[in-house]
Amino acid sequence: MNKRELVDAISDRLGSKKAAAEAVDAILEAIQTAVAKGDKVAITGFGSFERADRPARTARNPSTGKTIQVPATQVPKFKAGADFKNLVAGKK
Repeated sequence: MNKRELVDAISDRLGSKKAAAEAVDAILEAIQTAVAKGDKVAITGFGSFERADRPARTARNPSTGKTIQVPATQVPKFKAGADFKNLVAGKK
């Protein structure tokens, strides 16, 4: 499911594609902004989003075999909630 399909699915409940698109955009923007600031976003039953720190490391270029230094970086991380996990596993 892509963003357009998600908007279509939500518009059935809201009655308007415009309202659904604005709602999806607002939710995604709020999550992205909070995680970028370093805050944790937890949605009960669905999961949590947070920022994770990846340390600097030495890696290998697979085509040349040469070692390279990869700098430290920050990445988004998602952990599924119990209800989400159970739904995917078919337990619910």
